[in-house]
Amino acid sequence: MPVDAQTQNTLHQALIRMGLISTADCLNVAPMTGGISCDVFRVDLPTGPICMKRPLPKLKARKDWYAPVERSEYEVAWIEEVAKILPGAVPQILGEDRDTGLFAMDYLPPEIYPVWKHQLRDGVIDTRVAEQLGDMIGQIHSATADRQDLAERFAEAARFFHALRIDAYFLDTGREHPDCQDRIEALANRTEATHLTLVHGDFSPKNILAGPDGPVLLDAETGHNGDPAFDLAFCLNHLLLKCIWRPIWTDQYLACFSSLSGAYLARVNWEPVEDIEARIASLLPVMLLARIDGKSPVEYITKDVERDFVRGFAKPLIHAPPATLSEVSVLWQRARA
Repeated sequence: MPVDAQTQNTLHQALIRMGLISTADCLNVAPMTGGISCDVFRVDLPTGPICMKRPLPKLKARKDWYAPVERSEYEVAWIEEVAKILPGAVPQILGEDRDTGLFAMDYLPPEIYPVWKHQLRDGVIDTRVAEQLGDMIGQIHSATADRQDLAERFAEAARFFHALRIDAYFLDTGREHPDCQDRIEALANRTEATHLTLVHGDFSPKNILAGPDGPVLLDAETGHNGDPAFDLAFCLNHLLLKCIWRPIWTDQYLACFSSLSGAYLARVNWEPVEDIEARIASLLPVMLLARIDGKSPVEYITKDVERDFVRGFAKPLIHAPPATLSEVSVLWQRARA
């Protein structure tokens, strides 16, 4: 679908304010896949292509789902902080226009930077990528742990995390399952009350590019100072659900689960490993249930029997979660056998 004239003009004016083009420069703009929470554009400048992103006030979901557009400020801040730690792990920010919520960053061509979700879907399943991701997010959490400057910088970002994750994934799911509601709300309260490191908040295969020099993280709209366990639970959850989408590769997905979690836990130095592992394990079944009955269900689990399997697996573990991630993996494998 072509980009309308009003959007073209909005992008043009924002780029002028960013100092990336002059008033005389012409743009070639094409929409890119942006998920449900934002618009993303490829913009061809005289100097080459860039990517521009704009958050949406109302997400494209089956239920009403709203979030403040000011969250883009914190997405930019999260990317810039991570760039100081692992420069190649995020795109370079080229400019920001807070009047519109737009920001510009490197364009990473898909033929060189494939989306990890697409690779997992197509059977290109490399445990080295999972290991690199676990190590990478572990380094980010370690480098940002107990940083008062970051706690203050990202204090306002907590309300965006609430709108996009706590309400949509925890509270909405609890409303759908009254028999689990009290337990889910307790986990939501614990997650919101924990402030240990910078957290990506959308650490998902769809937001990870498998680059030639290692993974690249995208879409930090829910970046905040919070509980690092959320990032791991969010990503590991997707690896379990892929076993339903493409059951032929279950062993490979579970190998990625083990590689990612093992590399991550090896980096934990800000708290006892057993503490964060237990929190991750307790969040995992909530995330599984949320991707079936929350505001953002996964698009690839479409059969009632598949949804019922996830519900039947997740709900008992919400009430009695395992203490370790390996136990979660073993229970999942047995249930799928």
